[in-house]
Amino acid sequence: QCTYLEIEQVERTHGVVLSRPAWLWGAEMGANEHGVCVGNEGVWTREPVGEDEALLGMDLVRLGLERGGSAREAMEVITALLERYGQGGSCKEEPVPFIYHNTFLLADRAEAWVLETAGRYWAAQRIREGSCNISNQLSIGREITAEHAGLRERAQSRGWWSGDGEFSFADAFSLPQQPPRMEAAKARYRAGRELLQQHAGHITAETFMAILRDKASGICVDSEGLRTAGSMVSVLPQDPALPCVHFFTATPDPSRSVFKPFIFVDDPKPVPQVRSPTFHEDPAKQIPRFQSTVDRRHELYRQHQAALELMERDQEQGQKLLQTLRELERQGLEGMKALLEGAVSPSPEELADLFFDCVEAEMKFYT
Repeated sequence: QCTYLEIEQVERTHGVVLSRPAWLWGAEMGANEHGVCVGNEGVWTREPVGEDEALLGMDLVRLGLERGGSAREAMEVITALLERYGQGGSCKEEPVPFIYHNTFLLADRAEAWVLETAGRYWAAQRIREGSCNISNQLSIGREITAEHAGLRERAQSRGWWSGDGEFSFADAFSLPQQPPRMEAAKARYRAGRELLQQHAGHITAETFMAILRDKASGICVDSEGLRTAGSMVSVLPQDPALPCVHFFTATPDPSRSVFKPFIFVDDPKPVPQVRSPTFHEDPAKQIPRFQSTVDRRHELYRQHQAALELMERDQEQGQKLLQTLRELERQGLEGMKALLEGAVSPSPEELADLFFDCVEAEMKFYT
């Protein structure tokens, strides 16, 4: 049972860790036990968005992670389900529908892909070197590695491509007149690319964390209407003997949040402090949907919000708290380096408690 649709189950699913809006089934981003990572975002294209309830892009993120043992496999899962079921339905917990199509970043220890969609149509590009970013717009041009079988025929039949010369997915399927929100997306995309290029050849987990916290570029958004939600950074060693380390904030606005490490082990300790409450009569599941609101904040989120209010009220105290949180994050990063360099070898029990212990430590600082 996905957010809106029920689809056929598979025989086996992989263990996953997900960062997701609490009201829906899917995820904005996450990783699986095989070191596959997927994240998505919204785009608006020449293909009309469908109000009919179908799979959300966020459902496809989770399905790709649950069913794909590699980045390429996850991409094949997503595209097959997209072609079969389509994408559609509101992506926001509000009575007025908010609908978009999706682009995805997919990576594992060996490969990285960008997958972009327009309705049931799609194009994918394998990233063979360097860095890559996406930001609410189509970015795959002529460098297409794989595509929907009817993609070019669709573009030609709609008059979006003449059929002559090289085919560009972004040129054919992007809206000629972008919605106002897309103008900011262009600036974010350019800024993200420039920030990555500045660190070319020596990009670390800290580099990504700093970029995700960059407010001047608009990558980190903090406003009443829209705030950057959870953020995630994953370190995927090419050596399969080494574990992948996934850092999650589990709270909004990474500039004032702590990235905490999670490592897959057989029996990870549950972390109820970052699980949102469930509701017997959930307005996201009742038809018509979203007619009332409920408080979905988990315990860490509530304490984090109270701390943010303190930061804004008392700058000196706020600065002290932020420094303490950064120290907690630094310890997590140092621990990861020591683990990946072989300087320490924690027991499976210690790794099972890792994320729980970091959340507990963060909450102690808040109280």
